[in-house]
Amino acid sequence: MALLQNLPPVPNTLRGRTVGRSFQAVVFMLLVTGVLFGAFGLRLFQLQVVQGDRNRQLADSNRIRLVPERPARGTIFDRNGKILAGSRLSHAVSIWPIALPRSDWPRVIDRLSTVLKIPAEEIQQRLDQAGYESIEAITIARGISPAQATALAEYISELPGVRLEAEAVRNYPNGDLAAHVLGYTGELTDQQLAARREQGYRLGDVVGQMGSEYAFEHLLHGTWGGQQVEVDSAGRVISILGEKPAIAGQDIQLTLDIELQRAAEEALGTRRGAIVAMDPRNGAILAMASWPSFDPNIFTTRITEDQWRQLQGANHPFLNRSLQAFPPASTFKIVTTAAALESGQYSPHTVLPTYPYLQVGGVQFGEWNRAGFGPLGFTGAMAWSADTFFYQIAMRIGGPTLIEMTRRFGFGRKTGIELASEESPGLVPDDAWKREKVGFEWVIGDAINMSIGQGFLQATPLQVANMFAVTANDGHLVTPHLLKDNEEHRDWKESLELSDVTLDVLRRGLRQVITGGTATALNVPHVPAFAGKTGTAEAPPGLSHAWFGAYAPLDNPEIVVVSFAEHSGGGGGAVAAPMVLRVLETYFGEDTDIDLASD
Repeated sequence: MALLQNLPPVPNTLRGRTVGRSFQAVVFMLLVTGVLFGAFGLRLFQLQVVQGDRNRQLADSNRIRLVPERPARGTIFDRNGKILAGSRLSHAVSIWPIALPRSDWPRVIDRLSTVLKIPAEEIQQRLDQAGYESIEAITIARGISPAQATALAEYISELPGVRLEAEAVRNYPNGDLAAHVLGYTGELTDQQLAARREQGYRLGDVVGQMGSEYAFEHLLHGTWGGQQVEVDSAGRVISILGEKPAIAGQDIQLTLDIELQRAAEEALGTRRGAIVAMDPRNGAILAMASWPSFDPNIFTTRITEDQWRQLQGANHPFLNRSLQAFPPASTFKIVTTAAALESGQYSPHTVLPTYPYLQVGGVQFGEWNRAGFGPLGFTGAMAWSADTFFYQIAMRIGGPTLIEMTRRFGFGRKTGIELASEESPGLVPDDAWKREKVGFEWVIGDAINMSIGQGFLQATPLQVANMFAVTANDGHLVTPHLLKDNEEHRDWKESLELSDVTLDVLRRGLRQVITGGTATALNVPHVPAFAGKTGTAEAPPGLSHAWFGAYAPLDNPEIVVVSFAEHSGGGGGAVAAPMVLRVLETYFGEDTDIDLASD
């Protein structure tokens, strides 16, 4: 106390300064605290309000994942229940965009590119297209080899955001058999995805690209499902939060008979051309062969642009020649005969002379044997395919009458088969068409050429088969179809209202082709009696096309077969007819003793 008492008193001026400093310090601290709390509040507002949705998504994505489940594609069966297109187990690789920051993906993509032998730019493009915040897995490779799957499995711990999983891929157990009818599947292109996204399709989805796979995509595809699962920090599933089962695609049954298809393809061999077999009673396609062909299994794995160009080749193996248009040659004389008799200008007993050639307007229209056949009626002219007989018919009935009957038989328009996107309508020329496309008016020479299936006329092998079916089924035009859908009750045909007289002349003429005309080599005892017609089309600048069409049995037809050999250089009787016989023998359970003619 003595010490305190001895201290000098504090001046009043000093006491006042101490109080001022304390007040300023308090105010300063309050300001600093206010600024800090304001910054924290602003940041909190930004995180919760401005970026709230995104941050909640990122938070949830660390514990909640969407695991999509691809639907199984429907199986395609033939008419007897044999599998034409099914599925096999393979492996697919997918990436989960939101699993990694944008800056980490280049390292992962480089490693994936090395293992899968896929350009890094291609993987990056898929990632950019999906978006880095996408919570859905994006498939980047499917149908990978066992070696690739093993290599990827070894490095999977170093590839966060990458998933290797088992997957069912399309499988065609018969290889290239019926390839054009079945088609193939492949991933959606960008344009296809844009068109189908509203239908539930996703990036990397597999769809039919041609043939039945494309035509019946709406039945075969099915509906995606998936699971919403909660995972821990290591990515392990803790619980399933929700589940929507995938709905498998519908199985379908085609009208195709795989054994008859095999016979048709063997008969066609390596000739460029087509064979169509059809039930004339309802239009069911029993076989549809086209060569060159391809193996649709090649599309279950990744195809590079170079491989695609090599697959296309000079012969266009993806072109279904059954649905492409060519001059139908003398098979078309069926229509010319019907036009003549239905016009009322000719009787079924008409006999006309034939000549080495007819000269019309300064142009010589020659007979195919360059000699003529003497006087012939309709059945004899059909049997010997006498060109000059039909020239005279065309000159009298004229172009409009012939054109009208041609269209009644279904030429010049698509048949209605489900492969409409690949089908040519063919061509029935007339005056308006010729003026527009050629720049000249229709003349009688055009009708003369058309009467024997030449000139500008174009028809597909399927249309020609439909023409033969008209004669086989009492004058009805059928709708060719591939889907076996209660066909015995569905209305597949319409009457052309041809007279019984016309149908009788056609049947007798077509039968005489086999018994005493241009295809007598096919008059064999081991196949039920049948009727047919040969055709050989001039096709400059290449070799001629060969045609033959037939239906059997004669009295109650149940099958029509048409064969076409493109630029074969041989006649219809020598090249195309034996191919039809091979198919008929298979259909009726017989073996052939006739060698197929070579080109």
